Amino acid sequence: MTSTLAPESPRENRGEPPRTRPETTYERVMLKISGEALMGDQGFGLHPPTVQRIAQEVKSVHDLGVEICMVIGGGNIFRGLQGSAQGMERTTADYMGMLATVMNALAMQSALEDIGVFTRVISAIRMDEVCEPYIRRRAVRHLEKKRVCIFAAGTGNPYFTTDTAATLRASEMKCEAIFKGTKVDGVYDKDPTKYPDARRYDTVSYDDVLAKRLGVMDASAIALARDNNLPIIVFSLDEPGGFRGILAGRGTYTKVGG
Repeated sequence: MTSTLAPESPRENRGEPPRTRPETTYERVMLKISGEALMGDQGFGLHPPTVQRIAQEVKSVHDLGVEICMVIGGGNIFRGLQGSAQGMERTTADYMGMLATVMNALAMQSALEDIGVFTRVISAIRMDEVCEPYIRRRAVRHLEKKRVCIFAAGTGNPYFTTDTAATLRASEMKCEAIFKGTKVDGVYDKDPTKYPDARRYDTVSYDDVLAKRLGVMDASAIALARDNNLPIIVFSLDEPGGFRGILAGRGTYTKVGG
């Protein structure tokens, strides 16, 4: 009589425990968060407990074996567009905003390394005493060694936002998706904090984001993601365990393109 039992795996033959099903299929991702996400309920600057909470979220995903890139905005300290609107020369204001992103990256690095996650801050503007310069092959090697890479100073050029920097670095690092942590649980047709009847999208195309001005990222970032077929997952960073849950396909989020 023919047996219906499945053959033993090589691991079972060696007496090793069988592999468990991985919680996520993602191997390398980009996490983009705003500088405002680090200030908690304050109106300005860094809120250490909030920075630590986000670091724990990152660690929970890192513990799955996922390689993580990060880009953090600088709006909690200085925003170039606001400085320009108040009469400051735009290029100077943008460079000041880039320096703010380096400060946030160093704060996140400190919080991650306090909980045992090896991290590298990589700046598009050279400042060798505090962080590494951006060299693509070196950054890829850091990721392969399971170090979290925090890309700071945007693209190193004025007139480009950290949204564009995140999409550019995600493309260069061959990330499988950009995860954008926000205050809300996805992309809505209008501001859900102001309009109770706002409708959330489960999925939305790049072109609809641009045509309807849905405010996911700036137009340059969306166009670059579309050209590289790089999906953007928008989710709430305020939900405990949300980042890890979204990578496993749980929770509420909106997928843009891909």
